[in-house]
Amino acid sequence: MSTTTLDIEALAWAKQDGLLPAIVQDADTLRVLMLGYMDRAALATTLASGQVTFYSRSKRRLWTKGESSGHVLALVSVDVDCDGDTLLVQARPHGPTCHLGRTSCFPDAPGDGLAELDALIAQRERERPPGSYTTRLFEDGIRRIAQKVGEEGVETALAAVVQDNDALLGEAADLLYHLLVALRARGLALDDVRRVLAARRG
Repeated sequence: MSTTTLDIEALAWAKQDGLLPAIVQDADTLRVLMLGYMDRAALATTLASGQVTFYSRSKRRLWTKGESSGHVLALVSVDVDCDGDTLLVQARPHGPTCHLGRTSCFPDAPGDGLAELDALIAQRERERPPGSYTTRLFEDGIRRIAQKVGEEGVETALAAVVQDNDALLGEAADLLYHLLVALRARGLALDDVRRVLAARRG
C-alpha cells in the first residue's frame, strides 16, 4: 500500500490498544534505524508534516523524532504489512537516529554499502571539502571523471583475466566508486540506475 492511498482507519488499531509498531528504514541505504509506535494521530501527523512522528508511551503524547535534537526523519513512504498491524516507514535521516549518536538504534543493522557510498559522494559534491579526492574529481569536471571510469574499467577487465580475486575486487571497487561520481556529476544517482534495472526485469 503506497503512502498516497493509505487508509488510516482501515488499519488494525484494535489489536494493540490503538498503537501500531513502526519500523523505520533508511530510504537510501535500507538500514533499519529504529522502532517506534504510532497511533492514528501520529500517523496522520507524519503524513501531513513529512516528518516521522510517533506516540511516546513514556511521555504519553505525540513525539516528532528530532524535535529537540534537530535529527529529524524526513518521510519518504509508509507501507503496511499483510495483516494491517505493522508499519514500515522509509525516511531520510538528518543526523544520527540513535540517542547514543549512532546511525541506527541497532548498531549492527545491515545496510547497502553501495548506497552509503553514493550518499557520501553526494555530500562531497554539495560541500566540496578541501583535500578530498572526490572534491578534486568534481572540480576537474566530467571529462576527467569519464576518463577515470574508462581507466578503471580497463584495469578491472585486465584483473579479471590475469590477476587474482583480491586484485579483481579492488579494481571493481575503484570502478564502482568512479562510476558513482560520474553519475553524480551528471545529476544522477544510484537509485536512477536501480530504476532502469527494475524496468528491465519487467
